[in-house]
Amino acid sequence: MFLKKFKKSIFLLLLFLTIIPINALAYSDRIIAGGQNIGISLNSKGVLIVGTYEVNNTSPAKEAGLNKGDIIEKINGNQISSIEDMANEINKVKDENINVTYIRNDKSKETNLKLYKDENNIYKTGLYVKDSVTGIGTLTFIDPNTKKFGALGHEIQEQTTGEIFEINDGTIFSSKVTGILPSTDGSPGEKKAEYDKTNTTGEVKENTISGIFGNYKAEFNQNKTYKVAKPEEIKKGKAKILTVLNDTKVQEYNINITQINDKNQKTKNFVFEITDKELLNKTNGIIQGMSGSPIIQGDNIIGAVTHVVVNDPHKGYGIFITNMLEEAEN
Repeated sequence: MFLKKFKKSIFLLLLFLTIIPINALAYSDRIIAGGQNIGISLNSKGVLIVGTYEVNNTSPAKEAGLNKGDIIEKINGNQISSIEDMANEINKVKDENINVTYIRNDKSKETNLKLYKDENNIYKTGLYVKDSVTGIGTLTFIDPNTKKFGALGHEIQEQTTGEIFEINDGTIFSSKVTGILPSTDGSPGEKKAEYDKTNTTGEVKENTISGIFGNYKAEFNQNKTYKVAKPEEIKKGKAKILTVLNDTKVQEYNINITQINDKNQKTKNFVFEITDKELLNKTNGIIQGMSGSPIIQGDNIIGAVTHVVVNDPHKGYGIFITNMLEEAEN
């Protein structure tokens, strides 16, 4: 009897061991490197307050205790997700006071906002608001097995508040580079680009300090993949970045990794310098829109371009690719 129980326990133990995943993370060992220029559109959770103004020498926002950075999620108890929703709810009101439910520091609060008429006898809230942001960046990777993508390597911030833009959803779409404004010391340049919102290539699910992430929907070439490098496999020395400087053509440019930082950091994991003469002639260094450009070392994808050293645009920071992939799986 004891022997039977012992055999059964051994069988169960062996069965348990066989179903333990070899890799606790779901991302693939080899992924597709991006480099393509992309358009990005993100929709906020609720309506973001980006500023306030006075109406007839009175500040409705100040009276209501509303601040820049607050996210309005309900008007008179009704959920809103856009400026149009907000306007529709306000237009229903026959009273000068509306009830506002808003989020501040991840906590829900309520207040009453008094509407004031301006010189044209039109009710005003005293609030400048925003419900979406649009821009460009660079696609970093596509995981061919999960169809997840990552881009940028850093968060998208709302410019007026300087805070991370809390999103409900978003899309990425096709884009082409039409011109380059080179960097100068103290002033990063930028890619000038056009984009086509109707040609959607992916759905954005997250906006995090490690980049934007979501599900890739368009067709992609699976012929060329790169091994995912662990932080300890990354070496100082020669590497390449993949990016677009004209139209939609992805090209390789030489860089030199000069410093590798603490692997426990979430961002700015290593420092590199651009050494490619063609790239320097065109951009004079790292420019806006280059964020997310994948960094390749040998047959490994090691990370992505994230930030420029403003006073020396020939130098910049990269994020480990593993940090991006781990965030994509959350």
